[in-house]
Amino acid sequence: MSELLQFLFSGLTVGAIYALVALGFTLVYRASDVVNFAQGEFVMLGGMTTVFLVQLGLPIPAAAVLAVLATIAVGLLLHRLAIEPARGAGAVTLVIITIGASIFLRGAAQVVFDKQLHQLPAFSGDAPVTVLGATILPQSFWILGGTAALVVLLWAFINRTLVGKAVIATAGNRLAARLVGIDTGRIVGLSFALSAAIGAVAGILAAPITFTSYDIGTMLALKGFAAAMLGGMGSPVGAVAGGLLLGLLEALGAGYLSSTYKDAVAFVVILAVLFAMPNGLFGEAVRERV
Repeated sequence: MSELLQFLFSGLTVGAIYALVALGFTLVYRASDVVNFAQGEFVMLGGMTTVFLVQLGLPIPAAAVLAVLATIAVGLLLHRLAIEPARGAGAVTLVIITIGASIFLRGAAQVVFDKQLHQLPAFSGDAPVTVLGATILPQSFWILGGTAALVVLLWAFINRTLVGKAVIATAGNRLAARLVGIDTGRIVGLSFALSAAIGAVAGILAAPITFTSYDIGTMLALKGFAAAMLGGMGSPVGAVAGGLLLGLLEALGAGYLSSTYKDAVAFVVILAVLFAMPNGLFGEAVRERV
């Protein structure tokens, strides 16, 4: 029983990070139909920038805020310099652009930072908490609580503010949104900013447990994409559910089968979703926008 609980705690902790990455994918996809494979680099930038600002002497809260702001700036630049000029291009072209942006950001991080693994100090100590024989680190509570808080804040923003409703309108029909006076270009830019902020927070929360380096973004992007596919591309609820489920599948597979195949779970999930349920768990049937 304690062994199963240990795997569940580990899976939920990692799954919460995947959920945030998947949520970033979903925000951009709903607003612009772009699958942004640079989302993993936002996570990397959040963690790495915070680490180096802390090394310069800033307290963690101030470093985290500056890291999130810097990552938002990168997200806005990505939209303005790469995505907006290619407006109207095909889906494959846009995907290639985001992959190119990911490679560029990874190379830039390698130059600006370094190639070493780094770790932030735990936010509230390293002493594990014992629950029914299983142990969980205090940082896991920060990750789970931070993920829950971000999901609630995002839900409130989307459903309770005029700007959030403009995002919904743009996601539903961009032409109709423009006809009623919504600046859809700014809304798409906002979606990139929000996805960058969410990615940066994920990187900051995870850095005390999983370490961070210039090249962690690629695998996180693939796993976040798998989670978004599993939950249903374009569904915020599905992104969260898919991320948590993927984390649990990884932890249980590593625990009961072999940790060698842990990273393969995401690829198996992508293939299974494509073959068995292309719309994911919570996705809607694909419809053509006019």
